Amino acid sequence: METINYINNEERSMSMLCHLSALAGLIFPFGFILGPLIVWLVKKDQYPEVDRQGKDALNFHISMLIYLAISAVLVLILVGIVLLIALGVFSLVMIIVASVKSNNGERFEYPLSLKIIS
Repeated sequence: METINYINNEERSMSMLCHLSALAGLIFPFGFILGPLIVWLVKKDQYPEVDRQGKDALNFHISMLIYLAISAVLVLILVGIVLLIALGVFSLVMIIVASVKSNNGERFEYPLSLKIIS
């Protein structure tokens, strides 16, 4: 496990916020992408770790959007309903795990994440 040397507490907080801001998707549509995108765009030049974790969070949530779209099509054959529920729970758990690990100064790689933003 690789640890992160944060510059200061603000970098730690902003890194964690990159992940937690995805919970905005529970309040408004596409908030799960807009939340991390806003944090990343505002702080990426100031803190290198926020840049890395913001990209990771965005890649994961864009990947989840792709998987959700595929599952929505599969609803027509009833398999998609189970996949939609599973993806929702999986996404919520991964957001929490990534936030905690980021706050503890540990690197976290989202599983099933496509590298869209590099």
